[in-house]
Amino acid sequence: MSLRTRARGRLRAAAALLTLPLALTAGLLTGPAAAQEGVAAREGAAPSARGTALHVPAPNPGALTQVKELVREGRFTDAVGLLRMVRTPQAVWYHAGTPQEVHDEVRAVVRKAAREGTVPVLALYNIPGRDCSNYSGGGASTTAEYQAWVDAVARAIGGRQAIVVLEPDSLALLPSDCGQDDAQGTRTAARYTEVRYAASLLAGLPRTKVYLDAGHPGWHGVRSLVPRLLKGGVDDATGFYLNVSNYHTDAANVRYGKLISACLAYAADGGDAAHCPDQWTPPAEADAWIAEHVRTDPARMKHFVTDSSRNGRGPWTAPAGVYPDPQEWCNPPDRGLGARPTTRTGEPLHDARLWIKIPGESDGLCLRGTPGPEDPARGMVDPKAGAWFPEQALELVRLAQPPIV
Repeated sequence: MSLRTRARGRLRAAAALLTLPLALTAGLLTGPAAAQEGVAAREGAAPSARGTALHVPAPNPGALTQVKELVREGRFTDAVGLLRMVRTPQAVWYHAGTPQEVHDEVRAVVRKAAREGTVPVLALYNIPGRDCSNYSGGGASTTAEYQAWVDAVARAIGGRQAIVVLEPDSLALLPSDCGQDDAQGTRTAARYTEVRYAASLLAGLPRTKVYLDAGHPGWHGVRSLVPRLLKGGVDDATGFYLNVSNYHTDAANVRYGKLISACLAYAADGGDAAHCPDQWTPPAEADAWIAEHVRTDPARMKHFVTDSSRNGRGPWTAPAGVYPDPQEWCNPPDRGLGARPTTRTGEPLHDARLWIKIPGESDGLCLRGTPGPEDPARGMVDPKAGAWFPEQALELVRLAQPPIV
């Protein structure tokens, strides 16, 4: 397709936006599986190659406001890019509310997805002491309160299809990791109890796949992460997830996931996870070790999903010596949207590439070890965690890899 043809297509799309009231545009943003297949066809991919149709949730209201403003300013390419971004399947996050409230919210989403013939991705984020009480702190007050909340989620899903991303950072960031535990490890023990309870309950639903937190390849080594997954009840779950709200490449995530899966299989057969290769082991050496020590049928190994929502440009490397605490994970500049979600990954253990983190929503107030209030890497005050970040949203669209417009 020529540049001129692409430009005409963008102008036609922008012109169509101008003729639609905002309410109708919002309706289009939550279209069913047929809309996803239409996008696939325009991008030259056969709908059948996309695998399972994933649910497109209602967008952040800030995204709709930004699209409207961009159209008004005549910035049509940016408007179309944002529109395509929010029309891409992404997770629905649940992070608060009473059991009755979360029950009603989850039920509404899974019923809507079922009517559309799509599968929703549900990110549950209400564990007590989540995020070490930092930018995204909060969660249930007690284990009993959390279990009642999870019970309500399970009742809402029932027999309908769902993919559950269970409690980001719950296992990779334990209370003991952030100095919030006592000498007996009471809070860390409670964390494992909470995750095991939720994993067992939700995995028992007939059409629900449950994945546990395994961080990302720039964090824990395989040898230290696998025991956490085992204590968290990964045996009951479908598997684990990687790279939520982070920026590591698809290749790095898949390599890490396959190493974790192999180590879990080795441990299940009585091996010691301390002997497993990790992501820093030379690949040829790691592959030779797995070939010698892992005899498990791949069909019985734990699978994984990855978050590609913001990894199109890979992780950010802060300039050396500039920031006391670079916080590379926190609203890094000049990142791009990653590859589109799909359940056709080409890797038997890699169940899906998903957009779990909502692209365009802020990671929080990133000060990078400075007094603030501005983020020194951006020269502005970042929005609070979860709030719409217009400047970052445009970066993600403009620097998307592969391109979204």
